[in-house]
This record gives sequence, C-alpha cells and structure tokens, in this order.
Amino acid sequence: MTGMIRRFGGLLGMVAVIAFFAINLPETFLTARNLLNISQQISMLAVVAVTMTVVMVMGDFDLSVGAMASLAGVVAAMLFLQGWSIPAALAVAIGVGLVGGLFNGVMVSLVGILPFVATLATLTVFSGLAFMISDGRTIFGRDIPEAFGEFARGGPVIGSIDERVLVLPNLTLVAIVVAFLVWVVLEQTSYGRRLYAIGGNREAARLAGLPVVWLRLSAFAFTGIGAAMAGLMYASRVASANPTQGDGLMLTAIAAVFLGMTITRDGQPRVLATLAGVVILGVLDNGLTQMRVDSYVREVLVGAIILLAVGLSALSRHGFSLRRR
Repeated sequence: MTGMIRRFGGLLGMVAVIAFFAINLPETFLTARNLLNISQQISMLAVVAVTMTVVMVMGDFDLSVGAMASLAGVVAAMLFLQGWSIPAALAVAIGVGLVGGLFNGVMVSLVGILPFVATLATLTVFSGLAFMISDGRTIFGRDIPEAFGEFARGGPVIGSIDERVLVLPNLTLVAIVVAFLVWVVLEQTSYGRRLYAIGGNREAARLAGLPVVWLRLSAFAFTGIGAAMAGLMYASRVASANPTQGDGLMLTAIAAVFLGMTITRDGQPRVLATLAGVVILGVLDNGLTQMRVDSYVREVLVGAIILLAVGLSALSRHGFSLRRR
C-alpha cells in the first residue's frame, strides 16, 4: 500500500481533485470554456514552475521568483510610459530577469551562500526595486499599450460551442512552448544530464570534471528568465503592473515541483511531472473559487499540499521504513 502511494500518489491526487469538482460542479467545471480558462490561469505558474525545475534538479531552489516577476512587469510598464516599443520594453524586462538570475547564481555558486539565504535576500532586493521604480503604485490604463493587453486576450480559434467561439489563449501557447523547450534541455541534452548528476552528488560531479559552478549559475539564469516572462504574462493578462502582483508565484511553483516529484519513478524533478503539479493546483484553485470558498482557506490548502508533497517526495526518494533501535 505504501509503495502504491509512493509511486502514484500525485496521479491519484489529480484524479481525485478533478473528480470531486466534476461531481460538485457538473454544469460548469468540465466545460471546454472553463478548461481553457484554467489553462490561461495556470500559464504564468507553469512558466515559473518548469524553469524552477531546472534549479531544483540540482537540489537548489529560488525564493526570489515572485519578486522578480513583479519587478519585470513594473520595468516593462515604466518603459511603456517613456514611449518604448513593446518588443524593446519586453526585451529589457527579460534581460532584468536574466541579470537577476545570474546574480542569484553568483551568490550561490561563486560566493557560496546557501540558496535559501541568498534568494531570500534577493527577494527583498527585487521587491524593493519594484516599489522604487513604480513609486509603489499600479500602472494601468492608457499607460499600457493596448496591443500588450490584447495579446493575453487573443489566441487561435479552435472551435465553437453554442455559437460562441473557443480560443486557445496565447498565454497557454507561451507556457506550452516554454515547457517544451525546458523539457528538451533537461531530458534530451548533455547539459540536462549534467544538472541531474549535480543533483545526485555534487562533490562526485565536481571530481568527475563537471563545471559545477557554471552549471549552477546558468540554471539560476534560466529561472530568472522564466520569472520575468511570467511577470510579463501576468501584466499582459490584467493590462497593468504593480510591485506585488507576482508575490503568490514562489510558494505555488515550489509546491508544483514537489507535487510532480511524487509522480516520477525516481522522485526527481521532471518537467512533465511539474506540469501535472501545476494542473492539480490550478484545478484546485478554479474549483474552490467556483464553490465560493474564501481565499484564505485556499491558502491553507496550498500549504497543506506543500507539506503533503514534500512528505510523499521523501517517501519516493528514501522509502518508508520503521527502523528498530
């Protein structure tokens, strides 16, 4: 029984969550429109979580992704205010994510600060910068180019129901592309295999001649870029930017990765498994919202899910046994 929970706990959890809401919300939950809505809602989390997977493969993590998402959105919005074109503003914002990720990587891999301490500090730095740049206000309305907001609302038409057009959201497409690219990097390249080797035994990887410092630094750069992209996606979706809009991404991204680790056979972070964790959290949030459950109750559930996911992940890695002393 323990073995089955250890191996299939995440998948069983996903099926149970979907079945629960399908039974209790029969008229709205499993409709095509709601499923497409869920896909758009989780797109930002998916981008952060799959790029966070790159870091967690090595046994590291990044607490600053939410603050970086907010900072990137604010940077782009302020550049819009100054008359910059959309491509130029987005490029600079993503560059900010790259620089922030590299800074995290330098602090962790070169200076030797623990990832928890380093990224907790940069979380405060990035958040403070977002408040300084925006002067603590929300940037919206005419300050945001109409085409920027229209991107999130648009997408290719995939069908119609009752004369209503169904559109696959552009944000969903972005998340799919990012997830595919990260999957290729981690699962199909020597770079990805080296990251997994570092996660298995960092000292052994170093003695084997792997450039551990460079690999850790580059992985944090991946995560920084992903956080910046998520911040821009969120700003496009709500046609505004503020210095706190990415605050909820960090915990849910880590929860998604840990949930995914309960699905994989070896208990390692994997992109497809992380996406499954993202879906579980997205379905849970959507269903509870439709059932009008208060937001603070949802936060309690997310915290409980993180604890459950970490516990199941530990079981999948080490097994569960009662040792006699």
